[in-house]
Amino acid sequence: MRPLRDILPDRPVLIAGPTASGKSALALDIATRQGGVIVNADAIQVFSDWRVLTARPGPADLAAAPHALYGHVPGDTPYSAGRWMRDVAPLLDRPERPIIVGGTGLYFAALTEGLADIPETDTATRALADARLAEDGRDALLAELDPETRDRIDPLNPMRVQRAWEVQHMTGRGMAAWQDDTPPPRLPPEEAHTIVVDAPRDWLAARIARRFDAMIAGGALDEARANAPDFSPARPSAKAIGARELVAHVRGEMTLVAARTGAVTQTRQYAKRQRTWFRARMRDWEPWRPAEEAA
Repeated sequence: MRPLRDILPDRPVLIAGPTASGKSALALDIATRQGGVIVNADAIQVFSDWRVLTARPGPADLAAAPHALYGHVPGDTPYSAGRWMRDVAPLLDRPERPIIVGGTGLYFAALTEGLADIPETDTATRALADARLAEDGRDALLAELDPETRDRIDPLNPMRVQRAWEVQHMTGRGMAAWQDDTPPPRLPPEEAHTIVVDAPRDWLAARIARRFDAMIAGGALDEARANAPDFSPARPSAKAIGARELVAHVRGEMTLVAARTGAVTQTRQYAKRQRTWFRARMRDWEPWRPAEEAA
C-alpha cells in the first residue's frame, strides 16, 4: 500500500469505502498534511437534516480543513448522481485540489467513467413512484424494468430501483439505454490517486455498532425529535439508515433497543453491498487498510 508521503499534493485524491470504515479520517489526514478541500461523495450526507446520524464531519473536522457538498441539500429535495456531478464540477476546476471521499459508488463511477445525461425526474413521476413503492413495494417496480436495466442495478437498493423506474416511466426508455450513451469521464482515474478502503467484515461490523452508539450519545435522538413532526418515509433524507427507527422510537412506537438493533443490522447489510460493489468495480484502485485494523 502506498505510504501517505507518496501521494502527490497536486493530484486529486479519490477515496471510496464502506460506511464506518475510516475513509473520512484518511481524507482529513491527507488534507491537513498536504492541503486540499474534502468533497463529499455520499448520497445521504448531502442532506441538511441528519448531521449526526449520517456521520457528517463535525465542528472540529470542519475547522481543520475545508469541506464541500456536505449538508447543502434540504431533506425534502430529491438528489441524484447527475445533480452531484453538476455540483462537483466547479470544484474540479479550482486551484485547491479536491479530496473526494464517500461510499456512494455510483458517484465515483459517474466521475471516473462518465455519466449519461439522464433527465431529472419530474414532480408527477416522483409522486407516482413514491406511491407505487409504498403500496406495492420494491419488487413490483423492479419487475416492470427492462431486463438490461434490472441486470445493472442493485435490486436490493430501493433508491436505485425507484430511480430506474422513474426514468423508464417518464422517458419511455430504460436506464440501461441511457447509460449506453455515456460521454467521456470528467476525471479519468489515471489522473488521480484512487484509493478504496479494505475493511474486513468482522472488524467493520464491530465498528458499525460502536459508531451507532456514539451517534446516540452525540445527539442522534435530538435529531430524530427535530425531524419527527414532518417525517415521511418518502422524504429523500429519510433513507438515512436508522432514521425511521429513531423517529419511531421518539414517537413511542419502538424501544431504543429495537431501534438500535434494526439500524445496526441495516448498516451492516449496506456495508456488505458496498464492499461487494467496490471489489467488482474498483479492482484497479489501490487498497488501503485502516491503521487500527492493520495493527
